[in-house]
Amino acid sequence: MLIDIIGSESLGVRGLCCSVETAGRRLLIDPGIALGYRRARRLPHPLQVAVGERTREKIVSRWTEATDIVISHFHGDHVPLRDANPFQLALSAVAERNPQAVIWAKTKALSSKEVRRYSDLQRICPAEFRSADSTYEGILEFSPPVPHGAVDRGRDSVLLTKIQGDKIFVHASDIQLLNGDAVDRILSWGPNIIFASGPPLYLGRISDEDRRFAWKNALALAGTSATLILDHHLLRSREGERWLDRLSEESGKKVLCGADFMGRPRLLLEADRQRLYREMPVPDGWHTDYARGCAHTDSYWEKGIELGWVSDPPDANSLFLS
Repeated sequence: MLIDIIGSESLGVRGLCCSVETAGRRLLIDPGIALGYRRARRLPHPLQVAVGERTREKIVSRWTEATDIVISHFHGDHVPLRDANPFQLALSAVAERNPQAVIWAKTKALSSKEVRRYSDLQRICPAEFRSADSTYEGILEFSPPVPHGAVDRGRDSVLLTKIQGDKIFVHASDIQLLNGDAVDRILSWGPNIIFASGPPLYLGRISDEDRRFAWKNALALAGTSATLILDHHLLRSREGERWLDRLSEESGKKVLCGADFMGRPRLLLEADRQRLYREMPVPDGWHTDYARGCAHTDSYWEKGIELGWVSDPPDANSLFLS
């Protein structure tokens, strides 16, 4: 089984995108990206934008190669968009790239926005579409819709994905470890590797009770799997990074983020946005100019390398699990 985590907060962007190659199939899960449009009253720093450009390129490349594309839900950091902002993945970038692929998507419990985005995808992409909800097909199994976070925080939902190859891999998009039924479903699948969203500790509304519940669920997942990877909402703050490291200590197992799993330095650019602006100032109007194609990220990428924020690693970073 070859696993490549492509986009997540520990790799510098918002998302939970990965590719999995096993049993003769190449699967791309949640092919979207965002940068957190505003944090601390600031737009994404140009270095974040540069990382986002590279992540988008990799997603497009993997879309082209995939036999199966999985969309757990239709939030803008998980799916290409017809009306993408300059920091997301535009649907036009992938529209004609792989008509032979099968696109598995959530089709039940859709919000009105999700209905529009699913319709956009079907209209623009000449691929075979299949409903994923509660579906079993070969090496793939999908859950019914489970809450996006806690049950009482709104009506959004996501699908869990199980891939059965020489290992059992579970992608648990945006559950935030705040729903017991979702965690029970994962445990029942007996996974070897789990890639999941941790709790959004950066949000002031998350209660002490939520934190305790997420911690309990994280310990349960760490205890049942050989490899637990937590990322996404959790690593939008340095507090989340500390939470992850404490979890490793208490569980007695090395709990990873996406960057750890890929053997790359942690790159929490959203958490460090204020520091980025201090170390690499941004002129007024840069984002407007970038959206018009009149500003570029090259100088910020070079400065980021010089200051040790980023590096130019080889692209062949897939991790083989035997």
